[in-house]
Amino acid sequence: MKIGIVGGGAAGMMAACIIAESKKNHEVFLIERNSNIGKKVLISGGGRCNVTTGYTSIKEILKKYPRGGNFLKYAMHEFFPEKVMQFFENHGVGLKISKDMRVFPVSDNGMDVVKMFENLFTKYGVNLLTSRIVKGISKEREKFSIFFEDGETLKVDKLILTTGGQAYRSTGSTGDGYSFAENLGHTVTKLAPSLNAFNLEEGWVGNLSGVSFQKASLKIIGEKTHEFAGPFLFTHKGISGPAVFALSALSAYEECPMKLFIDFFPEENYEKLNIRLSEKIKNNDKKLFVNILKDFIPQSVAHSFLELLKIDESKKVSETSKKDMNQTIELLKNLKLTIVSRQTGEEFVTAGGVDLDEVNPKTMESKICPGLYFAGELLDIDGFTGGFNLQAAWCTGKIAGESSAN
Repeated sequence: MKIGIVGGGAAGMMAACIIAESKKNHEVFLIERNSNIGKKVLISGGGRCNVTTGYTSIKEILKKYPRGGNFLKYAMHEFFPEKVMQFFENHGVGLKISKDMRVFPVSDNGMDVVKMFENLFTKYGVNLLTSRIVKGISKEREKFSIFFEDGETLKVDKLILTTGGQAYRSTGSTGDGYSFAENLGHTVTKLAPSLNAFNLEEGWVGNLSGVSFQKASLKIIGEKTHEFAGPFLFTHKGISGPAVFALSALSAYEECPMKLFIDFFPEENYEKLNIRLSEKIKNNDKKLFVNILKDFIPQSVAHSFLELLKIDESKKVSETSKKDMNQTIELLKNLKLTIVSRQTGEEFVTAGGVDLDEVNPKTMESKICPGLYFAGELLDIDGFTGGFNLQAAWCTGKIAGESSAN
């Protein structure tokens, strides 16, 4: 039997590997438009390849997917992170778990992961068709026809689509898989960028570029309210970082502009923070007010806040009014900003994809077009940063590979 896989990313590589290792003598064709497979895998985790997550509770892991968590239940139980780690280590890629529970190759080099697959494909005789652009796909009777840009056609008995989304277009994720799916009878949900940074209206935040906070609570108010607590940093145009990426995923379908509220001390309420600041002032009444603020927030942020409040930096603690205090606390607990746009072209994944109601979660086979399978980001599945998107690709790719081989 001939099995075609369109898309040589994480899901496609895993599916091809699973079929090849099944030793059922299927002829596998892994088709990739780039000159090499795994291009997006190579840049994940800043080039280190965040293979999966170190978390072990599947219930908690599934909460890390704004879309598709319920659909992933079966695949995640079949190929949960510990099994994924075991798979790579059994194939010669040593892994390590970082303090923030992300999993990387011991070498901190994503090339080790891609090389592992390349070696397996050579070993098992997988037909690796790189630099091949697919222009269309059709199905006639029991066969799928894959039409290439150069005019050639490949006929296969089963087809797995793993073309990814449309994020990071430079890696080949151009979104053509959506049209292939639609032409084969499937519905594609609304698409939007996810895991992206935000641009802010307030130009003064550019002065804080590079300043980071380990734990803050960020809240967006659009049509709905979305909130997330975690690390973030200011950029020359706005904000970025893990908490921002998570918030962008939760609010993927919200239109800009949106109101943003930042609480720099989420573990203290107004009263506790007020008491702490008041005690600091009481014991240092001869100091400059700006120097007191530096004990609470970075120096550049303290200067920016005083400028916002129109408080002279030469003002001593003894000269501050109750109004100054209240306004300062308000900025620390509820800084109001305006999101004007998402940073386009830098999003990590695409929210939306092939409608999950049209795919069998236990086989990844289409309910509409027998013999057609889906895996990875092409599906309406996306997760937070931290290895969750690659984990989804590995486990759906494994299921699709097993099901098509059987």
